[in-house]
Amino acid sequence: MIDRVAVLSDIHGVLPALEAVLAEPDVAAADLIVLTGDIASGPQPVEVLDRLAALGDRARWVGGNGERELVEARAGKPSEIEVANWAAAQLRDDQVARLAALPPYVTLSVAGLGDVLFCHATPRDDEEVVLVDSRPERWAEVFAGLPAEVGTVVCGHTHMPYTRLVDRRLVVNPGSVGMPYGGAGAWWALLGPGVQLRRTRFDVDAACAEVVAGSAFPEAAQWADEYLRGGYSDLDALTAFGPRDGR
Repeated sequence: MIDRVAVLSDIHGVLPALEAVLAEPDVAAADLIVLTGDIASGPQPVEVLDRLAALGDRARWVGGNGERELVEARAGKPSEIEVANWAAAQLRDDQVARLAALPPYVTLSVAGLGDVLFCHATPRDDEEVVLVDSRPERWAEVFAGLPAEVGTVVCGHTHMPYTRLVDRRLVVNPGSVGMPYGGAGAWWALLGPGVQLRRTRFDVDAACAEVVAGSAFPEAAQWADEYLRGGYSDLDALTAFGPRDGR
């Protein structure tokens, strides 16, 4: 059983945001760091993957739709997202192979929480949308077939941090490290023995400058300004994602 787990989701290839979170004392002291997908699809993909690879066995990786799309783009099936196609072209072959081999979920035993399933979007689909206000019927559909002993599910994908109960099962979304919806900063979660949603604040102007200086993506400045400054609120995101939740 693991005492403390730091969960980092949706880093989206933003090195300064990742470095800010890794510098947090509670992350440095965690027994394990779990990465719940959409790790590299962004302006600094190579650098982010190398930084995380340096964590070695302290990190457990889960694949998301971003990883799948990078691998597909590298194989000749372009993404609809421009930065994803650019990022795919930057990756080394060993990095592409690593992303292609990532599992869709992992289950770990965490102190105080028992069996915790970590996935990107939902346990059954890497781009399915569930939200903090999703209907009970929707959650029942998404969790159908999930082992009864899994008492906590950690998912990302929608970039909005929340915790809620779903028919006695705890659901945690840590938010996004690199593309936050709901306020600037890098959002993450600390598990064991309870759940803490955390936000790491950093100098956004300096981070945007670092992304521009460290990326050859032609639209790096615009991308950083749009996403690192937290201009999209959680309500904006709920409005955008709502139709994909079946409402």
